[in-house]
Formats: sequence, structure tokens, C-alpha cells
Amino acid sequence: MKKFSSYLITVFLAALATWWALRFDYHDPEAPSQQKPMYYQSAMHPWIKSDKPGRCTICGMELTPVYAGEKGFDAISGGSTVVLTQSQIQVLHVQTQEAKIQPLVRTMQVAGMIDDDASRHRIISAYVDGRVDKLHVNYIGAEVESGQPLADFYSPNLLQAEREYRQLAGDLKTNTALRLRQMGLSPEQIEAVSSKPADSLNSQILAPIGGTVVGQTVYEGQYVATGEKLFEIADFSTMWFMFRAYEQDLPWIKIGQSVAITTPAIPGKFFEGKITFIDPNFDEATRSTKVRVELPNPKIEGRRELLHKLYADGAVQVDSPAVLTVQRSAIIQTSPDAVVYLAQEGGAYAQTPVKLGRHGDTFVEILSGIQAGDRVVTNGNLLIDGQAEMNRAFMSPTTESTFISKKTTPTLNDEQKKSTADFINLADAMSAALAADDLAKFNTASETAMEVIGMTVKLLRPNAENLDAFDALDKAGHFHGIDDLKSARIAFHKFSMAATAAIEPLRKVGQTPEFKIYECPMVDESVPGAPKKGRWIQTGARSMANPYFGSEMLECGEEIKP
Repeated sequence: MKKFSSYLITVFLAALATWWALRFDYHDPEAPSQQKPMYYQSAMHPWIKSDKPGRCTICGMELTPVYAGEKGFDAISGGSTVVLTQSQIQVLHVQTQEAKIQPLVRTMQVAGMIDDDASRHRIISAYVDGRVDKLHVNYIGAEVESGQPLADFYSPNLLQAEREYRQLAGDLKTNTALRLRQMGLSPEQIEAVSSKPADSLNSQILAPIGGTVVGQTVYEGQYVATGEKLFEIADFSTMWFMFRAYEQDLPWIKIGQSVAITTPAIPGKFFEGKITFIDPNFDEATRSTKVRVELPNPKIEGRRELLHKLYADGAVQVDSPAVLTVQRSAIIQTSPDAVVYLAQEGGAYAQTPVKLGRHGDTFVEILSGIQAGDRVVTNGNLLIDGQAEMNRAFMSPTTESTFISKKTTPTLNDEQKKSTADFINLADAMSAALAADDLAKFNTASETAMEVIGMTVKLLRPNAENLDAFDALDKAGHFHGIDDLKSARIAFHKFSMAATAAIEPLRKVGQTPEFKIYECPMVDESVPGAPKKGRWIQTGARSMANPYFGSEMLECGEEIKP
């Protein structure tokens, strides 16, 4: 609700700023102020014109002179085009830029942890029962080399096996050597058994790899059992920077990309590494997966530069092949659809819907709606959009565009009326089930969805102007038994947005049974990947019940009046 109210306030302030700029129009000395105006026109109600100065008969606003070569404020395309004079363009600081085909660059800021190389991490356990007589490494953090003695170990069983090895020959000696391997001796230690003094009672536990001792759970004189943990060693020569990549980041991340890493422990220094692994096991709860970056970690003055378990930040510099782009500031998205304003001749700016792709640091990928070379407004577009909203709001009924094709009568026949009523009841039943958090009821209600939607599209689409809404509705009408409420709400959102877009214009001309349309301003928090706003249909006298949140926020939303 707060987000929705903020949006209304923003639109109002933008519209007010536009009115102020138009009301107190700045006149440049170079402007054609000495010319005789062709006519005078209301900026807020463009259909109000006069051949002499005066005020708008609707709002009382002073009429603006329109000179030769200017198109004035005529509301084109249902009020979606705004025409400004040159002086007004200067006052509003309107700036434009061409849509270009160029690489889309983005710097992804990520956060994670410096961890050790898991493939070079070892736990040393007791292979046989025995006693630790002496520790050669007796503190955590000690640096050891591969094969370095860690402790002297006394074990009666191991001592007996060594004596047998010295006395045997042939296959029996070979079998005993295998037994010594099973008791933890290395091949080099087994070869040295033959020359080992007969009165020696101890064997040595050796480090299997070089690295840093990160765990010690044994002390001199301690008896240990088979399998008991003695030491833990980690090789810190190569470290792993581990961070989480979220669903919307995955199209940008590739194996082999360079990452610049910083850590508060070493301020001002960057460490360069490459992405070596992207975990294929996606975490459904966080909508993310783990990414690994390998970092060399040399010794500086006898110690490793990067410490274990440090917090770190990373900057992933990514780019894509050349695509059609516009500046991020050119995009206005206060509804499920994004729009830009295209600059045309004579100071006209036309609102144009666009389909967005990926968002870069400065530019946004445009999938459809405009072409390379089109000039889009990058500054002042919010004020222009506010004026366009006022134009549409105050348009006379004769100039307002309608959903029903002007080539045909807006009157529905009996078959179309019945199909429309069935469709509205279907949408209401599905939204009511989700509002009640009743998955079984939702699946029951949607059993006839394909049939009802198919008939509605078949009967109403031929006379419709917004064919895209019916095409989207036809694609969103497939429900085949859903297993959980989250999936049900995702499927319902696609259907409901198309349904309200398709059926709402009929409500304006009184061709449907009575129903209400409600809008939730924060659907994206319930439906992953959805726009912030989502609509649904309700019939009858029941109070507003939000299907996207159910009992969690049942009363979140606003009614959309006809």
C-alpha cells in the first residue's frame, strides 16, 4: 500500500511540475515570440483551442500560443503523445539520445567468504589403537610439509606387525607389507622397517600434504582408538572465494570470468581470480546458487596473505555481444509494461511500450518496441509522462480510444455474453481459492480453465484491438494440477494479468456482468520474477481478498475503478 501511494504522489508531483512549466512559459529572445500565433490552446485539455488569448473553459488554465511550425498540444494516439514548444523543451531540460547497438556492460557486486581449497583439506585419524608418546607439531597454525612427522605413536599391534615383516620373506612378507599400509604406514616407512632398530617401540604419524595445521585434538601421553581424529591440515596456497549468484544474475555469469576481490583485512589491495565452478544445485529457498573463484595465496614474510574465513567483496566485470540498448534513465516502468518516449518532429514525444531484456550498469537491453537510431528521452521524461497522464485523464469522451474495434459494433451477442460471464466466474473462483489458501479448491476451479478461456478468446478476439492481451490469455490458460500454493500463484498471476487486460475494456461499455478489478502493489514479493503490481477479478459483494498473499496479507490492494 505504501509503494502504491508513493507512486500516486510521484505522478501528481510530476504532473504539477509540468503544469507549472507550461503555465509560466519561459520565452527565449530568439524564439518566435514576435510572430503572430496561429491559435491558442490549453496544455492540459488540448482539444480546447481559441483564435485569441484566454483561459481553458475546463480548468481555467491560461491558453498557450502556438506559432507556425509548431504542432501544438494535440493529443495523439489517445493522449500518449505530448507536444512541447522549443521554450518549454528548454525549461523542462528535455534531453534525448539515440538507441544504439552496442555491448551491454555490467559490474556485478557480490559478497562472500574466503575459504580453503576443499580438495586440499585433510583430517588425520588413528589407523590403530595406541598412545601418542611425542608431538612434533603441538599448536594450531603450524606450517608443515608433506611427509613431515607430526607425532611419535606407540601401538602394540603395529609393533607386532613390523616385527613379523622383518622376519618374513616372499609372499608372506608382501602380505604383511599390505597389512602395514592398512595400519597407516607410508611405502617409504615400510621400506625402512627392515633397518629399524629392534628395540624401537614407536612409529611416526606423517603429514599427508603440506599446509597449515587448523585442528589438533590430541596431546602427548593420550591413548586413542581406531578412527579417532588427531590432526586437521588445510593447504592455503590456493583459496576459494565463495559467493551466491541469484536467479537474475545467472545469465551474466560464465566459467572463466575474472573477478576483482577486496577484503577489509587488507584494505586497498585487489586480488584477481577466475570463476572455476558454478554449483548446478539451485537453492529454491534463496533462489540462488554458489559460485567459486580460485585465488592464488602466496606467502608474504613467512605467512599466507589471505587468511581463512575472511569476509570479502567481489566485482564481476561482465559484458555481452552487441545488443540494442537505451540509457536506464529513458525507461519508465510504473506498471507491468515499460515505456519510453520517442522524440518526433515538431517537438512531439510519443509514448512507446518496449520489452526489456537485461539491465547493465548504464544501459538496458531492448528486445522489441523501438529500433536503432530512434531518439528516446533520457531526461525530462517523467514530466512528459505526467502531462500524458493528464491528457488521457481529461480527454473528452469523443476522443477517448476504446477497446472494441471502431469497425464493429461494441454490442455482444448472447453467445459472447454467456462466454464472458463464464470467464469472469472462472477468474473469480480461482482468485477466491487462492485468497483462502485452498490448493484443492484452486485445482478444482481451474479444471475447466482451458475450455472456458479457449471459448472466450475464440468469440471475443476477432473484434478486439488489443490482440496481445488475448494472445497472452490463450497462452496462460493451461492448468494441469498444481502441487503447491506457490506454483499456483505463479500460474494464476500470468492468467490474471492477461484476463484483466482483456476483459476490462468491455466493463467500460457495459457489456459484462458486474465485477470488480483489484490491484496489489507488491506482488513481486509473493510471485518470483513478477512486476510489483498484479491485478485480479472479483464478483459479488465479498470484500477484497488478495489471492497473491492469502491469509498473510488478505486486505492488501486497491480497487481499480472503470
